[in-house]
Amino acid sequence: MALDIEEQYEKIYRYCFYRLRDREQAEDVTQEAFLRWLASDTYRDTGQVLQYLYTIARNLCTDEFRRPRHRPLTADVPSREADPVLSAALRVELERLDPEDRELVLLRYVNKVPVGVLCKLYGQSRFSLYRRSKHILKALQNALE
Repeated sequence: MALDIEEQYEKIYRYCFYRLRDREQAEDVTQEAFLRWLASDTYRDTGQVLQYLYTIARNLCTDEFRRPRHRPLTADVPSREADPVLSAALRVELERLDPEDRELVLLRYVNKVPVGVLCKLYGQSRFSLYRRSKHILKALQNALE
């Protein structure tokens, strides 16, 4: 699997930022994830490169979040929405989601991670993942209406 490092770096950074809510921590964790990924030859030839990269990033975010020096959540979330009211409402509803559901939405719809990679990452079938995604999106849609 050919991997565009710059494109994936942006996506991994965005993923880490949404998990940690701190730019500096997200930059550090993203950099550490890529360093660990580059240092490991384990998954290079298995076709699971993207899955492995997200797994490293997820574990590092979890480690960073558990550290006692973690800062409180901030409202400094990058947004591309044109309507600030809708953006704020969406942000509030995303915060109300279960952390794993919020992570799934970020990976699937913001970072556009392929469903096959997500299935392996979460240990779920395609059908289960599609059903779960549909349920989450429906809940968000109902909340925003």
